[in-house]
Amino acid sequence: MTNCQAKHIVIGISGGIAAYKTLTLIRLFKKAGCEVKVVATRNALEFVTPLTIETLSQNKLCSDLFETGFEHSVQHIAMSEWADCLVIAPATANLIGKMAHGIADDALTTLFLAFKKPIFVAPAMNHDMYRNPGVQENIEILKRRYKDLHFIETRTGALACGTEGDGRMEEPENIFNLVCSSFHQGGDLENVNILVSAGPTYEAIDPVRFIGNHSSGQMGIAIADEMADNGANVCLVCGPTHLTCHNSNVSRINVSSAIEMRKHCVENAQNANIIIMAAAVADYRPAVVASQKIKKSDENLNIELTKNPDILLELGRNKKENQFVVGFALESENEIENAKVKLHNKNLDFIVLNSVNNPKAGFNKPTNQVTIIDKDGIVLQGKAKSKEDVAKDIVNLIIKRYNNMFK
Repeated sequence: MTNCQAKHIVIGISGGIAAYKTLTLIRLFKKAGCEVKVVATRNALEFVTPLTIETLSQNKLCSDLFETGFEHSVQHIAMSEWADCLVIAPATANLIGKMAHGIADDALTTLFLAFKKPIFVAPAMNHDMYRNPGVQENIEILKRRYKDLHFIETRTGALACGTEGDGRMEEPENIFNLVCSSFHQGGDLENVNILVSAGPTYEAIDPVRFIGNHSSGQMGIAIADEMADNGANVCLVCGPTHLTCHNSNVSRINVSSAIEMRKHCVENAQNANIIIMAAAVADYRPAVVASQKIKKSDENLNIELTKNPDILLELGRNKKENQFVVGFALESENEIENAKVKLHNKNLDFIVLNSVNNPKAGFNKPTNQVTIIDKDGIVLQGKAKSKEDVAKDIVNLIIKRYNNMFK
């Protein structure tokens, strides 16, 4: 990432064990050419030392409202004017509560109240604390109140207390990428409109049950983020998933069923230069949706299914002269041959092939391995990588092909 170069970053650290990760975050911003200043609570300094912070940031640490030795006497005001953004990592339950209720009793909360530029908040705490209704309500208060405040979703995994659950702070590398992507400086897709679909569709059987699949939406969301990072105007039509985009410039439309997804994809395809259909759309839906929950009264239950619209087929066949359309295929046998048939029948510019048989690819896995095929054959035989890195490969190829064809 280069969008962060020469930016002024203030990093706020509160008192949680995840504070040790923030040292890596400081290093990443410094390596990218940023100026970094740090504001820490007293409790934060129980986990990381002032000497370490000042050595990495190459600036004096601010941890006391009444501390002397700074260039400006009203340090929190001067720092809010100096900074391009504020990154609070980790943000404890206590700090989030203070922020939500306008309490300013230390250097960090005072800075927060004076700050009028983008703020990124990375919570970190025990799973039960994170899910406490009071904490969740405070998070919602902050989301409603501050337009330029962005919460960075926690991760699920091993916690310092020895339990498993969500509440783990996002990794420093991902926080760094998210912040850098917010400093939009244009890119290879400047003024290009992109439509991306992602995630599964849920086809209702009754008010309780549905037919669906295991897609997490991670691959499509990574592509949408990467497109936005390259300067594009991105519309993401996304099925049910808990995942979020790291680039706040992605315009997201949440849908549930294939019918809903088709509606929004067709509408937004009208102005799209590039269309990428990465969603795992259900092929069939119940012909009749029960208005009440179906009871277990029969030994056997027969559900009549009807075919869903083929969104990719419709968009490919109606492709405009200046549009570039990419499809995804998930195959379990005769993979290359079946992907080529889809490529031809749906009038695509290229198709991204995933294999059900590949243990490093598919649904709900952090990695993916794809083969990209165009009308002349295999373009890219990829290696197993993180889905974010695979997204970069796909987007780089799209940029190259699109520019060759239309620019």
